Amino acid sequence: QVQLVESGGGLVQAGNSLRLSCAASGLIPNNYAMAWFRQAPEKDREFVAAISADGTRTYFADSVKGRFAISRDNAQKTTDLQMNTLKPEDTAAYYCAGGRRVYGASIRQLDYVDWGQGTQVTVSS
Repeated sequence: QVQLVESGGGLVQAGNSLRLSCAASGLIPNNYAMAWFRQAPEKDREFVAAISADGTRTYFADSVKGRFAISRDNAQKTTDLQMNTLKPEDTAAYYCAGGRRVYGASIRQLDYVDWGQGTQVTVSS
C-alpha cells in the first residue's frame, strides 16, 4: 500500500499563491496516476487536478483551470499543486490521491485507492 502525506497548506490572502506537495512512500505500482481533490465545509469532495503516471497528461477542474498547475517528480515521489491567484472559494481541505491508470488520469474519486489525510487551505478576502 502507498502512503500519501500532504504539506504546504495555510492561510493566504486572495490573489496570492500557495504550493501544496504530496509525498508518497511505500511500494508504488506502475502506471500510478495522482490527483488532488478538495472539500469545503458542508460541501462534497470535488476534483481539482490530476496527472498521469509519466507526467505528460494533466487535467483540471474548470474552476481552477488557468490558475492551478500540477506536476510530479517520480524520482522524489512527490506531486505538487501550484495554486495561483487564489480566491476565497478555493478555501477547503485539499487531499492528494493515487491509483493505477493505464492511460492518463481519472477525475473520479472512486478510481483512486490511496488517499492522504489532507491539508487545509484558507483564502481570506
